[in-house]
Amino acid sequence: MSETKERVYDDAEVEEKLKAELPRWRLENGWIRRKYKTHGWKGTLMVINTVGHLAEAAWHHPDVAASYAFVEVKLKNHHAKGITDKDFELAKKIEEVVCWRPGKAGGALEGTPEADARFAYVKYDD
Repeated sequence: MSETKERVYDDAEVEEKLKAELPRWRLENGWIRRKYKTHGWKGTLMVINTVGHLAEAAWHHPDVAASYAFVEVKLKNHHAKGITDKDFELAKKIEEVVCWRPGKAGGALEGTPEADARFAYVKYDD
């Protein structure tokens, strides 16, 4: 764990970085947040587990709220008492992994069949 003082971004800087780098995230009440909509409980659990794995690997832990068909992720650096580079970096990694659509990227991995409710997973923002 680092003992160096981390840079805390002010609200205007956070809004600017979100607009440029994480347009589906928002700043609200001192947290950067993103709600991921799912097709149901199975998808919700998959998103929670993905976020949990990434957060633990990064050693930077978000607050997570979940319901049947959504997961909300909230990030803030508690030690620094604000939004830091750790929050932005973890948000980018969460966004990259949760929103990964192999079927849209081409290649051998076709992705889950979204039209079939038995396999639908995340409701992607197109």
